[in-house]
Amino acid sequence: MRSSSCGCCRSRQPQRRWSASPRTRDGSSCCRRRIARRIRSSSSPTRSRAVHAGVEQLIEASRAQWTVLRPGVFALNSLGWWAPQIRSGDVVRWFYADAATAPIHERDIASVAACALTEEGHDGKDYVITGPRSLTQREQVHIIGDVIGRPLRLAELSRDAAREEMLAMMPGVVADMLLDAYAAAVDRPAHVTSTVGDVTGTPARSFRDWVVDHAAAFTAIPT
Repeated sequence: MRSSSCGCCRSRQPQRRWSASPRTRDGSSCCRRRIARRIRSSSSPTRSRAVHAGVEQLIEASRAQWTVLRPGVFALNSLGWWAPQIRSGDVVRWFYADAATAPIHERDIASVAACALTEEGHDGKDYVITGPRSLTQREQVHIIGDVIGRPLRLAELSRDAAREEMLAMMPGVVADMLLDAYAAAVDRPAHVTSTVGDVTGTPARSFRDWVVDHAAAFTAIPT
C-alpha cells in the first residue's frame, strides 16, 4: 500500500502504512505492488535517448507499477557552467546565446516525484517537467545579474571554441551531444508544460526564484 500524501501535493489522503509485497510461489516479491521510477531529461540528445528508451521499455514491459519523470534542463546546471565565471568577473563565455530552454527548479522535480510516490493516480503516467517560462541563455545570464546586482554580459563562443573548452570537462561525444541540442534550440521557444502545477497544485518556480535561492553560489567563493 502507499503512504499518505505529502505536504507538497494537492490533497491529503488518510495515512496508511507501507506493507510488504505478497510472495509468489517461488518466493519472489509480487512486482505489481512495487513502483519503478525512471528520471531522464526531456531534452536528451538523440544518441543518449536510445539508451534511455531501452531501459524504459523494459520497465513498461515489467509487472511493476511505474511513473516516468522527464525533467527539462536543470536550473542547477548554471552552478557548474556559469557560477565560476560570474564569481571571477562580469562576462560569461557561453555558446548559442539565443538557444531557449525552460530551466526547472530541483525542488519542483522533487515535489512531482513525492506526489507520484505517495498519491494514487500516477501509475503509467509520463510526466514532462519544465520551468514556467522559455528563456534564452542570454536572458538567463541577465536574470542572474539582476538578482545579484551586477551587470553581467554573455560573450558568445563559436561552436569550435566552445567544444575545445568543454573537452577539458567531458568526453567529446558528450560535448557534441550538448552542442547539437543547444544548436537545435536557437531562435525557437522552449517547450513549456504545466506539469508541476497539475500534479502538485502549486505552479513551477521561475528561474528568478531559483537564482534567489542560490544567489550566494554566484557571489561567494567556495571554501
